[in-house]
Amino acid sequence: MQKRATLADVAAAAGVSVATASKALHNRPRVGAATRERVRRAATQLAYVPNAQAQSLVTGRSSSIGLITSDLGGMFSSPIMIGAEDELGSSSSTVILANARGDAALEKRKLDFLVSRNVDGILVVNDNPNPRIPLDAPIPVVYAYAASVDPADSAVVVDNVHAGRIAAERLLRAGRRHIALVAGEPDFEASRDRLAGSREALEEAGLTFAEEPRFGPWQAEWGRRVARDLLSSGVPFDAVICQSDILAQGCISALISRGVRVPEDVAVIGHDNWGIITRLSAQRLTTVDNNLSEIGARAARRLMDAIDGHPDEGIEAVRGEVVEGETVP
Repeated sequence: MQKRATLADVAAAAGVSVATASKALHNRPRVGAATRERVRRAATQLAYVPNAQAQSLVTGRSSSIGLITSDLGGMFSSPIMIGAEDELGSSSSTVILANARGDAALEKRKLDFLVSRNVDGILVVNDNPNPRIPLDAPIPVVYAYAASVDPADSAVVVDNVHAGRIAAERLLRAGRRHIALVAGEPDFEASRDRLAGSREALEEAGLTFAEEPRFGPWQAEWGRRVARDLLSSGVPFDAVICQSDILAQGCISALISRGVRVPEDVAVIGHDNWGIITRLSAQRLTTVDNNLSEIGARAARRLMDAIDGHPDEGIEAVRGEVVEGETVP
């Protein structure tokens, strides 16, 4: 029986170290294209099949990543996790998923469990964008969507100021000059940042909001209430920025119930590109997509870099883009 090729055999055939061979076969960064190809060619010629247990003994790594989330079915966490898993899958890393359900004590137990499983690093995906208490872990940790309160920790988040800006700019390009805004809850950084971005865009155009924005719950009823109040006040407005698609859904329903045509009379733009609303509504909503899968992918790449000894500290903000629909002309 022919002896099974080992990682050391592949490394020797390619003329590289075992560590470099492992990185090349796992699509890790900081390995040159020529070296990567040479290692892969050697692996093919030797009919090399990875042995996870043996690799762990040689490299001191398990090739597994822990992923802690607070909401497996969340409208934000799900696309982030998909982006992260796609990126980690390309590096042949196994993902061990742990759902903390928003419970701090349970999260600590999940963390201890993952560390006991000898994962190489941990990716934390939150459904709430507000900064969170950092995990005290003996291995690399990267946060996605919500940063840690420690500015030195590594995180990838939404650029909400930019999101607010491009929403306002899209309405301005449509010729709208009397723009109102339905804001979310005031204790969310996303609400305040999106408002700041929208306000900056209007001020640069020499405009102010049709009415000073009011904060409220992330619920369709709040969108309906603000729209009704705007109509009753007599304040002229020809467009509304809604800080979430749920708010936009409520706003549009109130406008239509009062005989206002969308977008002919009033244009409406949302935020988040939540498919169940944007695609299934009677009118396809124009909205801002936060590029959540890219946030997950970048967070995963940061984690792999940290595991390889090249950590990136601080916060990286990912910009979104406007997704065209039928509610802005």
